[in-house]
Amino acid sequence: MIAFRSFYLIFILSFVVPLEALSKVTSFSLENGMKIIVVEDHRAPVVTHMVWYKAGAADENSGKSGIAHLLEHLLFKETENVKNGEFSQTVAALGGTDNAFTSHDYTAYYQRVSKQYLDLMMYYESDRMRNLKISELDFSTEVKVVIEERSQRTDSNPGALFNEQNMGSLYLNHPYGVPVVGWRHELEGLGREDAIDFYKTFYSPNNAILIVSGDVDPKDVQILAKNFYGPLENITYLDVRKRPTEPPPIAERRLIFEDERISQPYITRTYLAAERNPGQQREAAALTLLADLIGSDGIQSILGKSLQLDNKKAIYTNAYYNGLSYDATNFSLIVVPDREVTLLEIETELDKIIDTFILNGIDDGHLERIKFQYKAHQIYSLDSSYSRARRFGVALTSGLTIEDVLAWPEVIQDIKPSEILAAAISLFKKESSVTGWIRKPVGESK
Repeated sequence: MIAFRSFYLIFILSFVVPLEALSKVTSFSLENGMKIIVVEDHRAPVVTHMVWYKAGAADENSGKSGIAHLLEHLLFKETENVKNGEFSQTVAALGGTDNAFTSHDYTAYYQRVSKQYLDLMMYYESDRMRNLKISELDFSTEVKVVIEERSQRTDSNPGALFNEQNMGSLYLNHPYGVPVVGWRHELEGLGREDAIDFYKTFYSPNNAILIVSGDVDPKDVQILAKNFYGPLENITYLDVRKRPTEPPPIAERRLIFEDERISQPYITRTYLAAERNPGQQREAAALTLLADLIGSDGIQSILGKSLQLDNKKAIYTNAYYNGLSYDATNFSLIVVPDREVTLLEIETELDKIIDTFILNGIDDGHLERIKFQYKAHQIYSLDSSYSRARRFGVALTSGLTIEDVLAWPEVIQDIKPSEILAAAISLFKKESSVTGWIRKPVGESK
């Protein structure tokens, strides 16, 4: 079985170049400043049409948390030319799918349809970029929807509640410490004018990126984009994003989060970490590989092997890092101890493993296997027009360039063990971290 798996992976990886060759990337800009990216993929007669706004929860005014996400909901309502809900109903009638999502750094809207309907998608999307109508009824309705969403996904989930507290403790001054869905008390205080102000400030062609991926000709996309998005005038001038910055960290932070709904106690350690920057992606690549080596590689990772296989003090371990953010991101470790092991004992073990890793360095064989697996992951991540479009959208709204996106797989493969070790030494500093204990109230569990 092992031999077969190895052969299968080698067979799959032989298609790396042909698959990348299918994704010819073309870019241009309209006179109003809107950027257009076309990713060709002619394997199926479908197209993904996405509009990304360089505005998310971290761009909200203080005290107005949740307005970026709330506005995302409102864009599915009426415009001056389109009836309430008509856009999504049309997409569904054509056999397509549509949706949207909001993060700290962006808000994105997309449709996946047969390629002959691309012009219709551009009509609808360009219309709501400029002509959105926000009635008091729609606003009050969607505020209730978002509050209920928060109730179901956050307030009813101890892990989600802890994560809010964790991020708020890690980011003392930066808006990444504010949840995308918004704080409940601020959601309850939002008004219709708050949504209109956010819309008028950020929903402008010079703050948007159109990405079209699929069975299309770039020349045709350029003509359509000029016809539908070209006439839109910029309603605002937006300079480079200027957000509050973090003060130099000088003290480690600790949280004890107790909730009677927690069935299994666990520990987290979250560090401030460098993000991917244009033309300077090597540190982020080293951190990406570090996450795999130390925790993301399951029981073959350093934490998994030591705590799950060798001494059996943990039942789950992992590490998380995503460098795709506009400002400094974070790197997290999680360990769920065996029921006979206390949180203090497992934290002590975690510290020992980190110290030993830095002292002993990196196993070359383990690193090469991680890089090999990453190649396979790249293949699967390029399997649809949606995933190809999203790859560029997240990166470009995080401040990266097309060249950075295309270079990333090669950068990963070129990272040296010494770079990963240097990144680990820089990262694993207690004063830049928050350690969290998540457990039942004292007396109910360890």
